[in-house]
Amino acid sequence: MRQRILIILGHPAEASLCGAIADAYQSGAQASGQDVRLLSLGKLNFDPILRNGYNTIQPLEPDLVAAQELITWAEHLVFVYPIWWGSIPAILKGFFDRIFLPGFAFKFKKDALMVDGLLKQRTAHLIATMDTPPWYYRLVYRMPGHNQMKRTILEFCGIKPVEITSFGPVKNSQASTREKWLASAYQFGLNGLAR
Repeated sequence: MRQRILIILGHPAEASLCGAIADAYQSGAQASGQDVRLLSLGKLNFDPILRNGYNTIQPLEPDLVAAQELITWAEHLVFVYPIWWGSIPAILKGFFDRIFLPGFAFKFKKDALMVDGLLKQRTAHLIATMDTPPWYYRLVYRMPGHNQMKRTILEFCGIKPVEITSFGPVKNSQASTREKWLASAYQFGLNGLAR
């Protein structure tokens, strides 16, 4: 069954391992006949700072309006990004701050602490690279970046299930290891599955 897939490259540089992973996923998805688009955050023109929080409406730049339209269009979201300082890059956090707004990604319930997620009927796959060994990131650091992405951003907005793949450690990795990661990303795109 044909699926609408949006790949969001959360690394500021397309010429990166993350960029190659996003390209490999896209190639696999295209080979399986999926309708796939790639959104590279490093190419967007936008202010990543939510200047006044939610107190004042900050007009969206045209690139962010187009990004919201792509997210609305998509059935499956694939985020490819590095883990820096235990979490997601600033450009990806700024992207969420600016477009995952009340009325688009969630809505407040009257007289309640919880919200309604408005991005239901979508799934996601997180593909993160890191210099930390993934087992150490999971057991010692308790996966702060993964938890932020999965629980406090995507699931908060109604996106479920969220699959997570960690590639690492990147530092000092052999070319053969990086080729295996690219082959895995291609297979994910081909199969539409994280496992």
